[in-house]
Amino acid sequence: MDKWRIKKGDTVQVIAGKDKGTKGEILRVLREERRVVVKGVNVCTKHRKPSSVSPGGLEKSERAIHASNVMLVDSSDDRPTRVGMKVVDGKKVRFSRRTGSLIV
Repeated sequence: MDKWRIKKGDTVQVIAGKDKGTKGEILRVLREERRVVVKGVNVCTKHRKPSSVSPGGLEKSERAIHASNVMLVDSSDDRPTRVGMKVVDGKKVRFSRRTGSLIV
């Protein structure tokens, strides 16, 4: 099992691909496929036929992108940073490699 230093709810920035530079929140993490779903990134449009449940029309949704294409955004300076792990008071915590501050 690989180490994952990003998780659901983190704010990340896309560092590669068509949405490069876009920031968003992680909605889902797909560990088996090494992919993440980021809010507002890789948005696809699907044409839905009307039914008794839904009115139909154009439906927009985010698709997964590879986890290597995102970097965690440091909350202290709002810039992407690498993530390190260390033990503090017997607990394993994440910290920003740029500033050294703990990531909550």
